[in-house]
Order: sequence, then C-alpha cells, then structure tokens
Amino acid sequence: NELPQDKLNFIKDLQSNGEKVMMIGDGLNDAGALRQSDVGIAVTDNTSNFTPGSDAILVADSMNLLNKFIMLSRKSVNTIYWSYLISLLYHGIGFYFATQAMLSPLIAAILMPVSSVSVVLLTVSKVTFHGRKLINQTK
Repeated sequence: NELPQDKLNFIKDLQSNGEKVMMIGDGLNDAGALRQSDVGIAVTDNTSNFTPGSDAILVADSMNLLNKFIMLSRKSVNTIYWSYLISLLYHGIGFYFATQAMLSPLIAAILMPVSSVSVVLLTVSKVTFHGRKLINQTK
C-alpha cells in the first residue's frame, strides 16, 4: 500500500546505509524500485507480454521456489566465473604457444572458435544440470 516513489525512496535509503536490497514486485508500479534495487524480481501471471525493468521474472505460481531460484542464480554466477577462468587459461596457453611460434596461424584460427564454443557449452550444460537438480529436489 505504498506509492511507487515511496518504494523507490525506501530502497535508496537502505542502499545509502550500505544495505544490499532485493525487491520483489509486480513490475508495473514497482518499475522504479525494481530498477534501483541491487536485485529486482518481477512476479507475474503472464510472462509472454511482460518486459519489466528487472533482473528476473518469476511466474507467480513459482513463488514457493524463490529460494531455489536464488540458489540457481548463485550457482550460475559461480559457473560464469569458472568459465572466465577456463577461458583465461586457455588463451594464456594459446598465447604462449603462438608467441613461441609453436602454433601455425591456421591452427590458432581453428582453436579460437573452439574456445568460445567450449565455454558456452560448459556454461549452458552446467547451469542446466544445476537447474534440473534443483527441480528434482522439489518433487
């Protein structure tokens, strides 16, 4: 029962005190507060025509899975960090071999897209695995 500006001001006050804020709202009159918060989750019944200014959209029927959603988000961020690390290692090793003239330009040209594809596949498969694991735990 608060005005949109009141919600926004409340979040700004919390953040000015060093708090991290997660806002859960309907995405319509909460758009400013969702955008201002550190994490904004819009809850809706219909996701097909809904594009709020938030970080995530959660179907209203799934509110009971909010804790699993947050756990999956954390695991996904962790997976992205590992993917960056693997990519840096891969490119560091490739750079070493390229500067030592141990790689032909053709091999280097083949290995570059292989690196991108492997990182994307790793990320998608790991997040999918964690998502399915969390869903199976709720059943």
